[in-house]
Amino acid sequence: MTRRQLSPLVVCLATVLVTNLTLAAQTDPGPRTGPAAAGSFFPTLSSNEQSLFTQALQRFQEIDSVSGTIAGESGTGLGPTFNGNSCAQCHAQPAAGGSSPGLISPQNSVPNPQVGLATLDSATNVVPSFITANGPVREARFVKNSNGTPDGGVHDLYTIQGRSDASGCVLGQPDFTTALSTDNVIFRIPTPLFGLGLVEATSDVALQANLAATASARAALRIGGTFNSSGNDGTITRFGWKAQNKSLLIFVGEAYNVEQGVSNEAFPNERSGVPGCVFNNTPEDFTPELNGNPNSANFGTPIGTASEMSSDVVNFALFSRLSAPPAPGTSTSSTQNGSALFNSIGCSLCHSPTLTTGQSQFTGMSNVAYNPYSDFALHNMGAGLSDGIRQGAAGPNQFRTAPLWGLGQRLFFLHDGRTSDLIQAIQSHNSTGSEADQVIKKYNGLKSSQQQDILNFLRSL
Repeated sequence: MTRRQLSPLVVCLATVLVTNLTLAAQTDPGPRTGPAAAGSFFPTLSSNEQSLFTQALQRFQEIDSVSGTIAGESGTGLGPTFNGNSCAQCHAQPAAGGSSPGLISPQNSVPNPQVGLATLDSATNVVPSFITANGPVREARFVKNSNGTPDGGVHDLYTIQGRSDASGCVLGQPDFTTALSTDNVIFRIPTPLFGLGLVEATSDVALQANLAATASARAALRIGGTFNSSGNDGTITRFGWKAQNKSLLIFVGEAYNVEQGVSNEAFPNERSGVPGCVFNNTPEDFTPELNGNPNSANFGTPIGTASEMSSDVVNFALFSRLSAPPAPGTSTSSTQNGSALFNSIGCSLCHSPTLTTGQSQFTGMSNVAYNPYSDFALHNMGAGLSDGIRQGAAGPNQFRTAPLWGLGQRLFFLHDGRTSDLIQAIQSHNSTGSEADQVIKKYNGLKSSQQQDILNFLRSL
């Protein structure tokens, strides 16, 4: 081989080496180690409100069986179809109320509970290929019906067929194999619930003013932004991946019905209630007439705490409403520089660092400035993140700006949990039609050390 022939090869290898070294210079620091920086009550609550939070948390952790007859599974109403048997099963990382657990590293060694759930209590389910021990908890939605019309609804992973407490039920699982082969299934992972009482207490006017304040800066980077809203009263909806739910009560009521199959006062009709698979009166979760808590001093009487005299969904909403937001990690010169860069390149135009609540019924939660890193508006995220599904005013490419608080202890990213690498999550914002394209170009134009500062800052949240 002559020198002339060798030169292009050398140049090529040198280019690859430099590129690899450049890429290696930025690394996702990974989930922060140490105690969970979330999972407790809002610090200014009164003693009664703190007690209410604690009782609501116990209900949040309750495990459901079909009729509450299995030891250790005292909750009632599981199925006929379901994705989980407890709220805390899916909302687990870094504490009850968070997002998906998973086998990411030794300090986060909790396998996906949906694997073992498939055959719990003699159930005969097959674990779908997209559910793995080291992957995220997922729900599956079909984009279209078999006749080609829009679907968009959740198709639960499992059924109660074969369970020891569901004798006689015959109900097969959805055909996920065909759905996967025809690119007709998309996924969602659990959204964290920490601090959502502050979000609920933020007025529509405050959200609209926050969005208006960045209008010119967003326009310069071709960033849009609009709110999803209720079709009835026109107010801003703000919970869920596409901001499709108006309130925490609606959010948890729908989740209880969809994810665990428990009919309740917000969603009173059984899903997939085929003959032979319905074992309880509906709604299965309801406001008690008498205090049914055997651990209460008032057991068997109409007198009890607000938690004891409320349904599960009211307790779930209270747990979310009274929880404290995630606490950030240690601030360093790198994270401080990353925060400034985050703002200067335009990330904060959607991921708003600060919002302020209005008047709240709960102690110390009125007129509070908090740091969700979200404007709670819908943005077009482009073809690369499109899920093909409409929810309210949110189109197939639109998603609510994901709040970044607590990101430092999160294991999986984006609506479908497709990656556990923060760098990949950032780069996924750049695709055809995405409003984030110009911001990602600015990010990619930074020095390696500056990009690392942004990564360190995000993992400090």
